[in-house]
Amino acid sequence: MEIDKSQILEQLRGLGKHDEAKQAESELPDKVDTDKHADLLQKFGINPQDLLGKLGGLFGR
Repeated sequence: MEIDKSQILEQLRGLGKHDEAKQAESELPDKVDTDKHADLLQKFGINPQDLLGKLGGLFGR
């Protein structure tokens, strides 16, 4: 699944991970594929499955 980089940055900032958000902003593509970029997401402390669960809840509203 593809997710906008901005949503990932927002989640990192919401968790207080501002340094990781800055780094992710420069390293992640604009559209992040949760399968293809799983290693990058984990580098920033994001579990792709957790991310999908949280975003799924937002889309399900």
